[in-house]
Amino acid sequence: MSAGLALSRRGVLRAAGGLAVSFALAPAGFAQQAAETPQLGGALPGSLEDAPFLDSWIQVAPDGTVTVFTGKAELGQGIATALRQVAAEELGLAFEGLAIVTADTGRTANEGYTAGSHSMQDSGTAIRHAAAQVRAILLAEAARQMGVAADQLRIESGNVLAPDGNRRSFGALAAALSLHVEARPDSPLTNPAAFRVMGQPVPRIDIPAKVTGGEAYVQDMRLPGMLHARIVRPPSYGARLTAVDSGAVEALPGVVKVVRDGDFLAVAAEQEFQAIKAMRLLAAAAQWQEDSRLPDQARLPEALLALPAQDFAILDRHDAPVPAGGRTVEARYTRPYLLHGSIGPSCAVAQQDRDGLLTVWTHTQGVYPDRKAIAEMLGRPVETVRCIHVQGSGCYGHNAADDAAADAALLAVALPGRPVRVQWMREQEHAWEPYGPAMVTQARAALDDTGRIADWDYGVWSNTHSMRPGPAGSLLAARHLAKPFPLPAPKPLPQPEGGGDRNAIPLYTLGRARVVHHFLPDMPLRISALRSLGAQMNVFSIESFMDELALAAGADPVAFRLKHLDDPRARDVVTAAAEAFGWDKSKPAAPGHGRGFAFARYKNLAAYCAVAVEVAVERETGEVRVPRIVAAVDTGQVVNPDGVRNQIEGAVLQSMSWTLYESVGFDQGRITSVDWSTYPILRFNAVPDSVEVHIIDRPGEPFLGCGETGQGPASAALGNGIANAIGQRLRDLPLTAARVKAAIGV
Repeated sequence: MSAGLALSRRGVLRAAGGLAVSFALAPAGFAQQAAETPQLGGALPGSLEDAPFLDSWIQVAPDGTVTVFTGKAELGQGIATALRQVAAEELGLAFEGLAIVTADTGRTANEGYTAGSHSMQDSGTAIRHAAAQVRAILLAEAARQMGVAADQLRIESGNVLAPDGNRRSFGALAAALSLHVEARPDSPLTNPAAFRVMGQPVPRIDIPAKVTGGEAYVQDMRLPGMLHARIVRPPSYGARLTAVDSGAVEALPGVVKVVRDGDFLAVAAEQEFQAIKAMRLLAAAAQWQEDSRLPDQARLPEALLALPAQDFAILDRHDAPVPAGGRTVEARYTRPYLLHGSIGPSCAVAQQDRDGLLTVWTHTQGVYPDRKAIAEMLGRPVETVRCIHVQGSGCYGHNAADDAAADAALLAVALPGRPVRVQWMREQEHAWEPYGPAMVTQARAALDDTGRIADWDYGVWSNTHSMRPGPAGSLLAARHLAKPFPLPAPKPLPQPEGGGDRNAIPLYTLGRARVVHHFLPDMPLRISALRSLGAQMNVFSIESFMDELALAAGADPVAFRLKHLDDPRARDVVTAAAEAFGWDKSKPAAPGHGRGFAFARYKNLAAYCAVAVEVAVERETGEVRVPRIVAAVDTGQVVNPDGVRNQIEGAVLQSMSWTLYESVGFDQGRITSVDWSTYPILRFNAVPDSVEVHIIDRPGEPFLGCGETGQGPASAALGNGIANAIGQRLRDLPLTAARVKAAIGV
């Protein structure tokens, strides 16, 4: 990766010509300003609503080069490949016939965060419609030039061909056009029956560099003249730096500068190990005053329930009377704090140039919000900061990526002219990243005499699940400065997507139902977004409870779910997973073996997913082995079936890790799970023998995000399988070997 990435968009566009030249016509034409442009009267599809100009999404250069732009970030979920497929399909090009540029405040539209499985729904939809409208414009111009009707033309290899053999290249047509035009609500979309690129298992473009040691991640960036920096973090929350003698550190070979601003302490050096050595010496010289008071980890659920809560009834329906004498079942489930567990600790590179532009290369999930926060922290106009997304070796949720970007920005300003690379250490990542919040849920339901759920009552206690930038106070460094920025007030995320209450409303048909979100503003540990937010815990709880209710009703768990499901697509994925697993024929053959099932529609508005598992429990140790997992998914129109399978397989494995192993450790003052021995995760020897993913394609249906649909069902299916195997229900995550063994009573 070269320093050429720091070119300004204005400079690039000045030289580009073709359709992109339209950006130079008026300031409002720049894609980075698209969110501030006037809106059209009618609703536009996907992210076109906020960035309505076609050249925010598609550009054609005079040489025929076609570039697709997305404000979403490639996080390893494969969207750079899928979005290219979408554009290639609608433009009539081969997949190889275009390039893609992902999130960059200097080049792409503002699509906020890459989160919530919205990339295909928002950006994919926008790109599909924009590409279809660009195709129509090119065909219309070709028809005008060649004097034939547009419906007689066809596209082949970047050329528009007439029946008589006359042709015009995309590049030649581009020279006569401007795409700085507003999109229309309706587009001439390609019929799914004619798809050539969409629906095909195109190999992901981000994989080769990752498996061959290439430049795949921001951690791999090496720019000319680059300095290496390390941060000295406080030993605990709220610790204050009272004194530090940096003289010995500044005298070390290669050390360029020690930077201190309040409790922010860092060192930059010419070489990376010089920076590490200097950081360790600087940490030893630092004196801190600590006053952190963390809750008792052994009684964490009780500590959460004792916190002040703001109660929101997100469902309150009384369509049927409560049956007299019906059987009532109650249960409580808990989840600890969870790490993101990024394999590569967070990293960023920043450079302050002589003209005042600060460029930050970061694996943030929101380049525009991160830019805003960094600019506020530095007290400078937002236009003087550019954030470019580069993949990081660890993501999915609000980990320390934004914090590393803030660190790099502060140091780049202190060391103008030279790129500065900040790499966090493992213990810093584990101790200081924002965690997935701990949660408590309680469920109560009554069954009528036919075995149906007649009354449902559910509550979830949780913090907010997003403290992302925006505000500067969301950045760790900004809170450690001599003039610190305050932590923004935590807020519940609104339904229908929700945060801690995401998926707290069951998709099942229930006559009487009440669901309450007990929002906890106090946050004893630093928390923010973790993949699927509250959905994983809510689905674990609801689907575990559905099994408990099925047992109380004397019903098969799959049949019990189908009895309460009216949504035909939900029924289809449940049936598909059960049939592929062989549910009716899969009675456990040996002691200690069990099977589990679970289902959810992510956020009740994205992809549907059902998971069936086979588990084997070692009685003497409590160790859980998972020989087989079968999943079925409906994510609407499928763009890349391999990409969908990748997402579900990854969700299943990540969820296994959360469910069986993971829990942030802490004592009264400090985080204690600062390495992989104190924070175990799923290892290769525990990966299931088989993971099958069955896709229900829905040609012509809207894209439904699938990146976070599998975590909840996989977690609940595991819990249900363990209960089936040992005859005891475990409700407190993680379901560790020690807890399983204790439940067995060995």
